[in-house]
Amino acid sequence: MPVALIALALGGFGIGLTEFGIMGLLPEVAGDFAVSIPVAGYLISGYAIAVAVGAVLLTAAVTRLPRKPVLVWLMVLFIAGNLLSALAPHYAVMMIGRILAALTHGAFFGIGAVVAAALVPPNRKAGAVAIMFTGLTTANVLGVPLGTFLGQALGWRSTFWAITIIGAIALIGIQLLVPATAGREAGTANLRAELVALRRPQVWWTLGVTVLGFGGMFGAFTYIAPLVTDVSGFAAGTVPWLLLIFGVGQFAGNLTGGKAADRHLDRTMLIALIALVFILVGFALAAENRILTVIAIALMGAFGFATVPPLQTRVMRYGGEAPTMASALNIAAFNIGNALGAWLGGLTIAAGLGYTSPLWVGALLAAISTGLLVAAIATKPKPAQRIEPVPVAREAV
Repeated sequence: MPVALIALALGGFGIGLTEFGIMGLLPEVAGDFAVSIPVAGYLISGYAIAVAVGAVLLTAAVTRLPRKPVLVWLMVLFIAGNLLSALAPHYAVMMIGRILAALTHGAFFGIGAVVAAALVPPNRKAGAVAIMFTGLTTANVLGVPLGTFLGQALGWRSTFWAITIIGAIALIGIQLLVPATAGREAGTANLRAELVALRRPQVWWTLGVTVLGFGGMFGAFTYIAPLVTDVSGFAAGTVPWLLLIFGVGQFAGNLTGGKAADRHLDRTMLIALIALVFILVGFALAAENRILTVIAIALMGAFGFATVPPLQTRVMRYGGEAPTMASALNIAAFNIGNALGAWLGGLTIAAGLGYTSPLWVGALLAAISTGLLVAAIATKPKPAQRIEPVPVAREAV
């Protein structure tokens, strides 16, 4: 395994901590800034929106630049955003810091995935992408409990100081370990080439699968705490441990999905999505059984995240001369799916359908996503139909 992948994974870990670490600190943040907890929650939703925007706009702005320097400067911006959050004297400054850090999220994972894939032979690309994403999945496992523990012990600002330090270490690692030539060919196309290449239908099929498939999993996960306490009967104190089980499932599914996708890309996604549908339906039907609930939580994390490396690899493959923009768009699609799934699940709960209703919504979204993937596979170019370069003018855009 190229050691540069560790540096990329560490950067992903820091970004994941920024996204998820605040979730357990909302009461402390709200109290410090004298705002309500729902208003403090906007620091999470604002982050997600900025991720989607930054994934497209920031990637478009740097598409002609060499990959390694771009990753370095993205980490500098990430450090600045978290440093501003740690020092924020009031809520508005905190939001600005969150947005600055979030703008780097999509571009870092989008460009980083291209660089990671360039570090290994063609038959190991999905595995390399999976290793990079282990940083994000590890943050899911450790981010909320560690961030909450540190913030409650030393004040919520200490969590953001820790993230700033992690970002600095990742910055040094990327500067020292990532080869200057990694992904260099991906930075030669101009913006027009990137956008024209994105006309390929397979890219958009894949983005649709990402939005609905990941939205189905995340929509169900968003309301897992009230589900396990009110329906399954677990004590509130066990919720962090159940989230840890979910995170372990994510970690295992991410690595397993990456290895399987290197052998059978579309088959891996299809199996994972179909399994996710059955798991969500089974979870909804057996949510009152504690043992089955624990099993379902682990499997939901595993099969939900088993789709991440193959989806990212597929969108880069069919992006052709636009792997960077396609990769960044897929990161935006993950976050759009997060928002969509959480919103739809919230609507069903507000409608009085109970805390198991997001599981049914998630199963429906995952089933539609499976149908989109089947359509994508049926319409993809035959092996003999090589994806030709997109003819574009040579002038800069």
